[in-house]
Amino acid sequence: MDDAEASILASLGRVRLCDLAAADGLPSDGYKMCVSALTQSLAQYSAAVVELPPADGALLRSGLDSSRLFFHRRGYGSGEAGGGSDEAREWCKTSGYYADPQMWLEMYDFRPGITAMEPSDVAELPPSGLPDMFSVLGKVSREVLDAISFSLNLRSCTFTELLDNIPLRSQEVSSSVLSACCHSRPSFEGAQQHSVASQDDEQLLMFSDQEHHIDKTLLTLVKSDRSGLYIKDLQGRWILVDGDLGPHDIVVYPGLALYRETAGYVNPAVHKTEVGNLQECMFGRCSLVFKLMPRSVARLSGSEMRAAGHGVDAQFQVPMLVNDFMQTEHSANQLFPKNNEPSPHAEQESSYNFVVKRKKDGRKTKPLPPSKRLRLEAQRVLKERVQDIADKKGIKLRFCSLRDCESHIKSLDRPCENIRIEIGWPPGVPFVHPHDLPNKSKLRFLEAYEPGWTASQQDFESRFL
Repeated sequence: MDDAEASILASLGRVRLCDLAAADGLPSDGYKMCVSALTQSLAQYSAAVVELPPADGALLRSGLDSSRLFFHRRGYGSGEAGGGSDEAREWCKTSGYYADPQMWLEMYDFRPGITAMEPSDVAELPPSGLPDMFSVLGKVSREVLDAISFSLNLRSCTFTELLDNIPLRSQEVSSSVLSACCHSRPSFEGAQQHSVASQDDEQLLMFSDQEHHIDKTLLTLVKSDRSGLYIKDLQGRWILVDGDLGPHDIVVYPGLALYRETAGYVNPAVHKTEVGNLQECMFGRCSLVFKLMPRSVARLSGSEMRAAGHGVDAQFQVPMLVNDFMQTEHSANQLFPKNNEPSPHAEQESSYNFVVKRKKDGRKTKPLPPSKRLRLEAQRVLKERVQDIADKKGIKLRFCSLRDCESHIKSLDRPCENIRIEIGWPPGVPFVHPHDLPNKSKLRFLEAYEPGWTASQQDFESRFL
């Protein structure tokens, strides 16, 4: 690990689970600091490290040992690739052993409510301790989720409606799943056919075919026996996030369902797993992966974000059934099109070209109403100017509601003061989503981030309209 990567790894948010436990009454300074470290790490690196109590850490290490033995003793037949029938591979019904030769991956899914069966209709003997580990990691994921809701100023238990009952009711099947995984086991049939790493180049890194994978989870928790999990940070760099973990540490990263439910305020992790450089390891790379999933009948709507006063883009305002969401393809380019974004004046240039074309056609043009033009320009400047400043400083924008912000705009201890200073928000303008600002405040906002905007608009109108 080079010095740059080591410094990034050292700056990953590291919190203790006991410090994340919420309590009645006012939040303690320790709790607020812990939540801040967690959410800043998620914003900057899309991952954080959580330290579990010693007993829970020992349970997970024991589970890894059991998983290694399970995969080592198990044979592999080509008929097991893909995991059986189509119904068994539905996202909310996966259970038992399956293999993916293309990914050099074997998995055993533990899902409460389903008994995994061998092809001979005999119950499989799974790695030991899975029910206890499922319970521990489920509790961890819910506490991390509560901390995220606190940081977004949402109500307590905001995400409860999306989650399974605790405990499950009669005949219910868990939406969440705990997977014991094994990458690149040497005895795994076909693994050697993919190996191109030469003995003369021991530093060659090999990755699975899915180099831009995004989990459709609320949260994913990972505990591995060897490093190899890479996540893309805010700057687009691949960061090894499990290279220096303690015996009780696990990696936590958000998924696409949380991104959808928080209206884009919590970015999902884009990740990949190293599958090379394991030729000398007879067990491969084993890991425990807990995926906190929303219920298939729940809806992702972002309504809680709107209720808390956050600006919600149109793409997040239409409720979506979780089952439909899980069956919809999502790519990293669709979610993060920053490299394809237009230049700061692309929208204005587009409007100009449209007007000129209409004039050439000899038709009468009708300009946009001033209020609508202001709204579109404010949204553009937020996306291209303000968000860029916030991204470079690792700040997650969390706007106030207009009523609350107007009430404390002249107060010295207003809650949004630090963010306003960091991103250069204009004085006297409420710290709310620009879409919701009054027109006079929109003008001040635009002039603050694009000096001379008003004059340029007047010149534009006089020349072309």
